[in-house]
Amino acid sequence: MSSVVNTIKDKVTGKDNSSNQNQESEQTFSIQPHPAKTNDPRDLQGGNFGGDPKVGAFHARDPYVPAPEIKDNMPPAKSREELRARAAELNKE
Repeated sequence: MSSVVNTIKDKVTGKDNSSNQNQESEQTFSIQPHPAKTNDPRDLQGGNFGGDPKVGAFHARDPYVPAPEIKDNMPPAKSREELRARAAELNKE
């Protein structure tokens, strides 16, 4: 119905709004369907072996071993007493 009104209005005013309509049109948004088939969030988790967390432990990576230049520049490890003193200093109010 509005298109009929717009065409009549265009004929009466003598303006051609076909070029302006593309420039002045508002953005339109639509709702897309959600991919879930059920309400269970575990169905959405992908991953290896069907997303089974028990099997994922066997697909773990090797431990991180730093490069020799990083290992050589590390400060010596602190003793328990030094760590406890530092913790007490940081937890002081």
